[in-house]
Amino acid sequence: MIIIRKFCFSAVLILLAAPFLFSQKTGREEYILKYRDLAIAQMKSHGIPASIILAQACLESNNGNSRLAKEANNHFGIKCSNWTGATILHDDDSRNECFRKYEKVEDSFKDHSDFLRYRERYKFLFDLEPTDYKAWAYGLKSAGYATNPQYPQLLIKLIEENNLTQYDYFVDVVPPSPSKIIADQEYKPVKSSSLYKFSLSRKLFSKNGVAYIVGSSYDSYDNLAREYRLFTSELLRFNDLKSDGPIKDGTVIYVEKKRKAGDKFLDKHVCEVGETMYGISQKYAIVLKELYKLNNMKPGEEPSEGLEIRLR
Repeated sequence: MIIIRKFCFSAVLILLAAPFLFSQKTGREEYILKYRDLAIAQMKSHGIPASIILAQACLESNNGNSRLAKEANNHFGIKCSNWTGATILHDDDSRNECFRKYEKVEDSFKDHSDFLRYRERYKFLFDLEPTDYKAWAYGLKSAGYATNPQYPQLLIKLIEENNLTQYDYFVDVVPPSPSKIIADQEYKPVKSSSLYKFSLSRKLFSKNGVAYIVGSSYDSYDNLAREYRLFTSELLRFNDLKSDGPIKDGTVIYVEKKRKAGDKFLDKHVCEVGETMYGISQKYAIVLKELYKLNNMKPGEEPSEGLEIRLR
């Protein structure tokens, strides 16, 4: 009988303590220590300061205690926006807004990095120094990441109070910025290259390892083909064109065959309004047919705004 009373008393204590145990919140220091390695890994792969990643995660997820973090592993408050995965409805600026839902926290951190690196409006951030957390904080606000006017100050305060900049120095080298990868880079072929003599009369550039020139309205594909000792049909094929046509000033014209995949540091492209698959293929020096294959799209099909196009 005494044994039964002891058992009953212990059971009552457990039941009384249960709400307290399950309602315990993760502290900020605990949260940072738990996810710092994820932030450092994303800095290595995407070039976003680890301090910024951690500060945003702390702020957006309330140190992992928000409903989105607990029920959807969404630690950055990223809404659906052309998302094809699982979703969760949550009240934010308005009722029942659609947010992304992830299988694990790691997926949320990676998607946040992709979200910033592959969107046009955030591209300028990657030209900043990876240790300049203040410039990144203000840049995120100016790019429209958050509606709170105090967002930069909140991030900076959080970074400085928790010494998050220490994690930025765990990474020696970050990938080049997207704008640098797709910028016009002068190409100087070696003397043994068939393009060497042509580079003496007209400036050559390179993108994704493919040589190109910048055409003008005075050029034609027929004349350019003769200039570079190519068949017109060959030059058109290099540029995924079926027929000759007028050339606009600033047109990128490849004088070599494009690649089957994009640069190793650019995995995706997020479409803006009015973009076409042809334009994307020229922008990243990828064969148009291969670009369609990479994205399981039919030739002639065009992307919608916000759609992620795989480049590799």
